Amino acid sequence: MRKTEKIKKKNFFVHETSIIDENVKIGSGTKIWHWCHISRNVKIGKNCNIGQNIFIGEGVVIGDNVKIQNNVSVYSGVNIKKDVFIGPSVVFTNIVTPRSFINAKKKYLKTVIDIGATLGANSTILCGIKIGKYSLIGAGTVCLKPVNSFTKVVGNPSREIGRINKNASKKNNEIC
Repeated sequence: MRKTEKIKKKNFFVHETSIIDENVKIGSGTKIWHWCHISRNVKIGKNCNIGQNIFIGEGVVIGDNVKIQNNVSVYSGVNIKKDVFIGPSVVFTNIVTPRSFINAKKKYLKTVIDIGATLGANSTILCGIKIGKYSLIGAGTVCLKPVNSFTKVVGNPSREIGRINKNASKKNNEIC
């Protein structure tokens, strides 16, 4: 847990193999597992579960009660609201047309994952879009455009296949 010694531990867990950079705020009840790297100026809410092999880029904000499964990189520019579930190996981007020879850090696009959204395993989220409240992104889906709240999307590119309520049920097509 290199560099973590500077953080006053209060009711959260960081595995000894993880690296926590400067000026990171971690909420109580949060668990950060094996081989994670949390970059500087990150804010992680309460009761989050950050799985193994997670990279969180500089300045990322993560709300309370967020679950991030193994092998996910959350790059600068991504904002994750509370109660979000991010499945294994989800991919985020922060530049639409990256080139290795161009420094585009000042051109990172903002991506918002709104309250209660679920991102299925291996889904890809293009930067600069919003994933709506309580939406459900199917496994392997490629989201190139915004996703409305309370919708289910699948495919490459993503397409809406139905509506879903807060409790992930389509019963009576309730959306509240």
